[in-house]
Amino acid sequence: MPTAGLDATQNAALRAQVHTALHTLAGARGEEFADALARFAAPDCHWRAAYPMNEMSGHAEATARIWSPLIHAFPDLERRDTVFLAGVYDGKTFIAANGHYCGTMRHNWLGIPATNKTVYIRYGEVWQIGPDGRAVQATLLWDVADVMRQAGVWPLAPSLGVEEMWPSPLTADGVRLAPTDPTEGSASLEQTLQMHRTLAEFDDKGSLSRQALIDMPQREHWHPKMMWYGPAGIGTTRGLDGFVDGHQLPFRIAFHRPQGTFEEVSAERARNGAGHYIRLGDGPYSVTGGWPSVYSMHLGGGFCGMPATGKPVFMRVMDFYLHHEGLIRENWVPIDMLHVFLQMGVDLLARMPDVLRQPRP
Repeated sequence: MPTAGLDATQNAALRAQVHTALHTLAGARGEEFADALARFAAPDCHWRAAYPMNEMSGHAEATARIWSPLIHAFPDLERRDTVFLAGVYDGKTFIAANGHYCGTMRHNWLGIPATNKTVYIRYGEVWQIGPDGRAVQATLLWDVADVMRQAGVWPLAPSLGVEEMWPSPLTADGVRLAPTDPTEGSASLEQTLQMHRTLAEFDDKGSLSRQALIDMPQREHWHPKMMWYGPAGIGTTRGLDGFVDGHQLPFRIAFHRPQGTFEEVSAERARNGAGHYIRLGDGPYSVTGGWPSVYSMHLGGGFCGMPATGKPVFMRVMDFYLHHEGLIRENWVPIDMLHVFLQMGVDLLARMPDVLRQPRP
């Protein structure tokens, strides 16, 4: 089992270097972009991005499939980090960030029609940094569905939560460029993993109900004023009851996951290719993520208005947590929702022509 380390949390120079490089990359154009990418990412960097971009290697493919379409659509693109963390897991150095790309949508992006207005693209990103300080792997969960929402081509039933731009942390200290206390980071990650254990060991088959989810041991870890920020299609919820109503209960009704002890559930996920590639604690923050991290069977109806399909579903997910007043106060959750729906037989991008043909009320 990989173990978490905390050496990189003390490397302020690496944090500053990567933070600057990412902002330079977002703002660079033409030959400047090629130079910025070469300085930041290794030539054989492995890129993993949200659907329809998916996986690729090398600068040429990443430029053609990820960056050029984005920069063409948003000529004034800029990057705005709200959480920026560093650490070591399984002997690998990582930088993890969430926030928003901001720009004026002058041209279509991934088939989404241009708005000629300001658009915010929510992101969760994890960068594995090699020995020379350049990225050797990138995992980019960009909320493509939320751009569809902003462009007026929403392809799903209304979200149970509130659709909004994700806010910065309550404590206004999410961009961690200075060295942090390793003890605090370790405690933050341990609290997250203990909360995960309660979720994994809950008996969905025998005990699934609204009140059972509210009463089960997860409540020992969540702050009374917890905020849960989900992707487009799910939305934002507040408080444990809001989380259960707006996401957790409908999600568990729809997606049947492995059951058993935490160790048994983790082993079953691993057998199906799911699990965490990152687990970090950095001061009062923690982050976990998997490509994929969730394995389930879609056997129940209701999730985003979808009937059960009976199909296996793997979910690309990140979780960023703020630990405040001894509990988990905020949770930002990038999920590749287009990839989730593709596995259920629905291409959300392909639905746009139908949405555009609908008469306006």
